[in-house]
Amino acid sequence: MGVLNGVRVLDLTRVLAGPYCGMLLADMGAEIIKIEVPGKGDDSRSFAPFINGESAYYMNLNRNKKGMTLNLKTEEGKKIFFKLLEKSDIILENFRPGTMEKLGLGYEELKKINPGIVYGCVSGFGHTGPYRERAGYDIIGQAMGGLMSTTGWPGGGATRTGTAMADVLAGLSVSIGVLGAYVHKLKTGVGQKVDVALVDSVISSLEIITQIYLTTGKNPEKIGNRYESVYPYDSFKAKDGSLVIGCGNDKLFKLLANCMNKIELINDEKFIINSKRVENHALLKPIIEEWLKDKTIDDTVSLLLEKGIPAAPINTIDRIVKDPQVIAREMFVEIEHPIAGKMKITGNHLKFSATPSEIKTPAPVLGQHTEEICKNILNLTDEEIKILKDNNTF
Repeated sequence: MGVLNGVRVLDLTRVLAGPYCGMLLADMGAEIIKIEVPGKGDDSRSFAPFINGESAYYMNLNRNKKGMTLNLKTEEGKKIFFKLLEKSDIILENFRPGTMEKLGLGYEELKKINPGIVYGCVSGFGHTGPYRERAGYDIIGQAMGGLMSTTGWPGGGATRTGTAMADVLAGLSVSIGVLGAYVHKLKTGVGQKVDVALVDSVISSLEIITQIYLTTGKNPEKIGNRYESVYPYDSFKAKDGSLVIGCGNDKLFKLLANCMNKIELINDEKFIINSKRVENHALLKPIIEEWLKDKTIDDTVSLLLEKGIPAAPINTIDRIVKDPQVIAREMFVEIEHPIAGKMKITGNHLKFSATPSEIKTPAPVLGQHTEEICKNILNLTDEEIKILKDNNTF
C-alpha cells in the first residue's frame, strides 16, 4: 500500500519529463493509466538500448503503469477518455501548448466534466509567454535556462550535462506541483492546472549562479568542477584518476591542512578564511594535487573520511552499481518483463518508513491493459469493446 494508493492518474505523456513524473507517482502507489497512440505508442519505445527488441529507456520510465491505447482524434476515443476522466484524480500531458485544446481536451473543457481534476502539463516554455508555442527538448531547456553556459571548463565551449537534466528537473517539478494541487483538492474539492516549463525548472535550479549576476552584475562563467561559494570544493587529480573534496567551512579546511601535513596553510593570509580560499583557488588546487600525486583514489578517500573530511571518488557507472551503499538503498532492482525477460532498472529514491515505494510490475507492452481498463473501470462489455476496436478507437 503505497503513500498514493487510491489515486488514479491518466498519463498522456511521452519520452522523459512527463513519464518521469508518472513513474514517481506510480512507484508511490498511484494507479497510472498510460494512454498511448494506437499502433505506435510512446516515441521512446524506439529509443536504444534494447533488450529483445524492447526499449530499456521506455521500460525504466514506465514501470508500475497500466498501458492502454486510445485514439483521441476520434469522437469515440474522446468519449472513452471523458469516462476515464470522471473516475480519475490527476492528468499528466507534455504536448506542445495548444495541442490538447485543439483536440477539445484542454483544461478548461476537462474541468467542466471533473471540477476536481488536477491537470499537470510539462512543456519547453510553459503555457504562457511569447515562446509558449516553441518546441521544447532537454537540450533546449539546458541552453535557454542558462545551465549550459555555466557547465564546462574555463575557455571551453558550453556543455550539456551528461544526463537530460532539464527533463528530469521538470519531471520532479511537475510531480511536486500535482501533489500540492492534489492536497488542495482534498481540502476544497477543486482541482487546478499545474503548468511546468523545462526552461523555468532549469532556471530555478541555478541557485547561486543567478544570484551572482543579480547582486554583482557579473555574468557567471564556466569554472569546471569548482563551486563559486566555497573552496576547496572541487575535483582533484590523484595517482590513478580523480576524486572530489568538499571543505564547506574553515574547520574542514583546517582538518585537510593537518591531514596533508601542511599546517602552515591554516594561517596563510591567502587561505585563512573561506572567501580568501575562493579568491585564491588557483593557488590552492596545485598544492592539494601535489600531495595527491602518489596516492590512489580509494586510499585517499578512506583517509579523508577517517579524518572527518567530505570526499568521494568520481565514480563511473560500473562502480556505482556495485557500491554497497547504493545496493543497500536498493537503487537498482531486478524485474521480469514479458518480452525483455529479467533486467535491472533504476530504483526509486524516495524512501518512506510506513508506505515504501515499490516496483511491482514491468512497463506495459503497447495496449497491454486496454481491455482490462475498459472492463474493470468503464464497465464495458466484450461486445462494446469489440465494436470500439473495429472502429480503430484502440
